[in-house]
Amino acid sequence: MTNDLHLRAKRASTYRQTIELDLYGYDGKGNVSICKYATMETMPEDDANNSLHPPFLTITPAMAQELMDDLWQCGLRPSEGSGSAGSLAATERHLHDMRALVFRNDVKAKP
Repeated sequence: MTNDLHLRAKRASTYRQTIELDLYGYDGKGNVSICKYATMETMPEDDANNSLHPPFLTITPAMAQELMDDLWQCGLRPSEGSGSAGSLAATERHLHDMRALVFRNDVKAKP
């Protein structure tokens, strides 16, 4: 079993709009383990919702951060506007509102 796992993302190519995920790990003895396949199991929806099945993949926070950084490099951004991207959007909206208030014709700056 490997101790040093990495889940990495990269663009497949310039011409394809896909992202490749690689899962690999090093054992510290000069060997690397590479995840080659993931399999899907088909079952009725009720069985899937009612069964206790292990997650497909469990990763550490460091692996998640590495993956997020890679996805950012691939050009993906959060869709919900949370984190620093969301903070920036909120700041921009606030700045727009403040400009509207300051530059209204009926508002005069006090000396």
